Formats: sequence, C-alpha cells, structure tokens
Amino acid sequence: MIKSFHPPLRTLMGPGPSDVHPRVLSAMARPTIGHLDPAFIGMMDEIKHLLQYALRTENPLTLPVSAPGSAGMEACFVNLVEPGDKIIVCQNGVFGGRMKENVERFGGVALMVEDAWGTAVSVDKVRHIMQQHDDIKALAFVHAETSTGVCSDARALCRLARDYGCLSIVDAVTSLGGIELDVDQWGIDALYSGTQKCLSAPPGISPVTFSERALIKISQRQTRVPSWFLDKNLVMGYWGGGAKRAYHHTAPVNALYGLHEALVMLQDEGLEQAWQRHALHHRALRDGLEAMGLQMAVAADVRLPQLNSVTIPEGIDDPRLRNALLERYGLEIGAGLGVLAGKVWRIGLMGSSCTQRHVMLCLDALENTLLELDGDIHGGRAAAAARAVYAETEH
Repeated sequence: MIKSFHPPLRTLMGPGPSDVHPRVLSAMARPTIGHLDPAFIGMMDEIKHLLQYALRTENPLTLPVSAPGSAGMEACFVNLVEPGDKIIVCQNGVFGGRMKENVERFGGVALMVEDAWGTAVSVDKVRHIMQQHDDIKALAFVHAETSTGVCSDARALCRLARDYGCLSIVDAVTSLGGIELDVDQWGIDALYSGTQKCLSAPPGISPVTFSERALIKISQRQTRVPSWFLDKNLVMGYWGGGAKRAYHHTAPVNALYGLHEALVMLQDEGLEQAWQRHALHHRALRDGLEAMGLQMAVAADVRLPQLNSVTIPEGIDDPRLRNALLERYGLEIGAGLGVLAGKVWRIGLMGSSCTQRHVMLCLDALENTLLELDGDIHGGRAAAAARAVYAETEH
C-alpha cells in the first residue's frame, strides 16, 4: 500500500529550486479560499504591486502566470510572435535554444546570434544583424543563463532594440531578486521569470511583465493568439485590477500565498540589499573554491553571483561526487548541461540558499569529498579564505 510521501531533508545549492524559507512554507499551509473571494482578490493586487517593485516597473500588465518559468517564456512569445515575424534570438547556453523553439513553433523566423557557452551575448553581433534587416520585430535573449552562470548586458541589448525599433523579450528566470534588474529604466518590453530561484518560493509560478509597446503589438496582431490559456487579452480580465474579476482559470491559491510571502520578504530586506547579499556570499564561495585549487569556469566580468560554474578537476567522477554530497551531507549541487556536461558543476547561491551557513557547508562537504576521491586540491584552506571575506564586511 502506498503511504504518505515524506521527502528527505536537503540543502539545495543547485541551479534551482533553492531552499524555500519556512515563512513561505507556512504561508502555503494557510486555509484555501476561493480564487474569486474578495480577500484573495485583494492579495492578488498586492502580488502585482510587489512584482512591480521587484522588477522595477510600473507596467500594468505585470502578473504571475499559473505555471512554471517555461510557461512564462511561452506567454511572451505566443503573444508577441506572429507567422513570418523575424525575431533575433541570442543563444549562449541551453535556454536561448528554447527561445528559438518558441519562435519557430509560432511561425516566426529565428535569426540566430550564437556565442560560445560560458561567454556573454555579443552586443556587436546583435547590432550587425540588426543593420542587415529593417524588419526585425523583436530581440530575445537570456539575461542570466542558468546553464552556464553567465550574465549578459541586458541594458545595452534593450537599448539596441529600441534604437532599431523592435521589441525586447528577456529571460530573467535566474536574475530576478539576485542581481540588478530594472525593467523600466532598461526599456525591457517583455520579461518572464520564475519563483524557485532567487525568490525562494516553490516552482510552479512565472512572473511576467509587458510594456506599453508590447501591448500595442498584441492589440494590433493580424492573427489570433494561438494559446487560449496564455492569451494576455483574456487573462487580464482576471488579473487586470478592480474588485470585479472575470473568471479565467482556477488560480493556484496556496502557491500564490507562498509567492506573496516571498515577495514580502524581498520587500522587507530591500531589493538592493538582496543583490548585495548575493554578491557577498558569492565572493566568499569563490575565494574558498579558489583557495582549494578549483577554478571558476566563467570570466569575472560576466559571472553570475547566484549561479557559480566551477570546472571539475581532472580525474574526478562527476556523478559519484554529486551522489556522495547528496547521500552524506544532504547537499545538492548541479551538473553541467549540454556541451558543459561532465565539465562543470553549477553551484547555486539563490534566495534562502544564499547564506554564510550554505557557503561554509558547501566548501566543507566539497573539500572532504574531493579528498576522499583523491582530487588534486589544497585541503584546509577553503574555510579560512571564505571567513576572511566575511571578516572584511564586519569592519
């Protein structure tokens, strides 16, 4: 007979999900009410305002899609891409490839700008292809590439899109709450994110936002949006505002309780303070890893603080090490994807998983396991290097 499921206790330091804060878990356990209940509608309005704060935008069309980040991605493309539209898609990792899939599935033409995995999107390459075409409808790129740990220059890329009269579509799944992100100042037209990274809520919700320019594009479509569920013209009857809401779908009530609590925590901490926290613990982790003799796989000027790609030492069995971390320490770190499979580990420092305790546990567990596997590292140095970073901030 199948019995109740009780998951093991884990410390999540992979590419996501991150540890969910007890406040968020507690919020999700509150009594379920109807998705058209006046009290729930009031909370919906608060979620919109909190998302606008987190994204630094006043876009009225800012809401959480009732599905994971991949659905947020599809919501942006299905509303903004029509058959025959030329879309520049930048790929420097796994998730640019998924953007290409979306463009093509909705009848668009993907003009690819490809950069090596582990490097940022080339603004010059994008400019060059824009100069060759006068009918580009949108530029799509990943701000924080989860598969590599690279940050691309969203501000410069969005400025370029404006200069050439096209929209920008931005993947901010891993960047929201972890690094600087400013939708209105940077001129981002459509953006999607996720809740399970730096917001430290469970997976299953995707914040999205659309600019006025994007709304004009949607309103002037020559074809009907091919997805009923993700059609923003329809969903705004439910999320648009005011006390009276048109039924669109049954919202994931308790999951939205959790998102609300996670956003309240971000507001209480302060957006800039959250960015600084991620940067601090990244520095401590980096110094500890390098003192151990490990190498970061991404150049410092484009390196994400919340998603750290670390080169696997020669001779180390990647699955064996990660399994040992999980079994002995309850610690999850991520494997490499695509061309980086077997070459890097991806260590997340996101949201509630971005603390000094997490950094020190990771360094200790990784050092001990590598030594057991006869890894060519320097034992006994990592913790001291990390503590030195923390000591600097105390003075």
